[in-house]
Amino acid sequence: MQPTVAAPESVTWKIHLDRSMWVAGVRALMLQALHPVAMQGVWQRSDFRSDPTGRLLRTAHFVAVTTYGSPAEADALGERVRRVHRALSFTDPTTGRLHRVDQHDLLVWVHCAEVSSYLENAHRAGVPLTARELDRYVDEQSHTATYVGLYRDDVPRSVADLRRYLASVRPALRATPEARQAVRFLLWPRVPDHLSRLAPLKPLWFPVGALSYATLPAWARRAYGVLPEVPGGDAAATASLRTLRTLLNQVPERYYNLIFDEATVRSAEESRQRLLEAGYEIENGLRALRARTRFRAPSAPSSAQPEPPSRAPADA
Repeated sequence: MQPTVAAPESVTWKIHLDRSMWVAGVRALMLQALHPVAMQGVWQRSDFRSDPTGRLLRTAHFVAVTTYGSPAEADALGERVRRVHRALSFTDPTTGRLHRVDQHDLLVWVHCAEVSSYLENAHRAGVPLTARELDRYVDEQSHTATYVGLYRDDVPRSVADLRRYLASVRPALRATPEARQAVRFLLWPRVPDHLSRLAPLKPLWFPVGALSYATLPAWARRAYGVLPEVPGGDAAATASLRTLRTLLNQVPERYYNLIFDEATVRSAEESRQRLLEAGYEIENGLRALRARTRFRAPSAPSSAQPEPPSRAPADA
């Protein structure tokens, strides 16, 4: 059995272990909130209002386990997620219709909002990605969708498919009062008790939240209207994202890991041990592992043409 869900040579590792993913995760939550029905599910059936940081950390844990966790660990987490979702329902106050949290179209939306946010964020942050790698990432993430109860073919398998999906759902998206409140929570979240030691650093969060908001599509920012628009804002957001990525990459692993829940850190340590046993060389945490393995994928034939750099990925 392979030691991790996704191979260290995968595009998933290249994107998910990049430290700019903090911005991507918050951006994904802000984008997801624009679906009125999905937002009601979060508003009525989660602890988002009392602990928005907790939801972000749970998302980070899910991404971590379904990236470098063991297949058994990911299967167990997926089963827990599906079991919780099966037991939850909510009512749309506009239509009076009862919805399930694990409703197919809502699961697809949440998945696609996450994948498009991760991809857009990585591209703008300066993660080197070719056009082929962009498509590979979307296809790799179709496997992750199976952990929440979808089939791989239920979700886009390429950037073109993802772009078509986002275009088809956009007319239904809007900023409800609950969505705007969710964005405000994410810009200035409450520090949970188990991270109280980090409370003095809370002012450092606002730039991360504001940057997550600034990297949303322009139409989404206009719909929200929570922060003012400034001339040249998109270029400034991209430059700021690259600067933040550089700064985060300089933080030693032992300090960076203080942000995560213990279970997420433990999963990373267990993954590290499995990979060492499988023959990988690790010198500076899991991020450094991709380029330092004893067992390398076969190189491309010398006649292969170099792949052109990627264009901007799909976005909502």
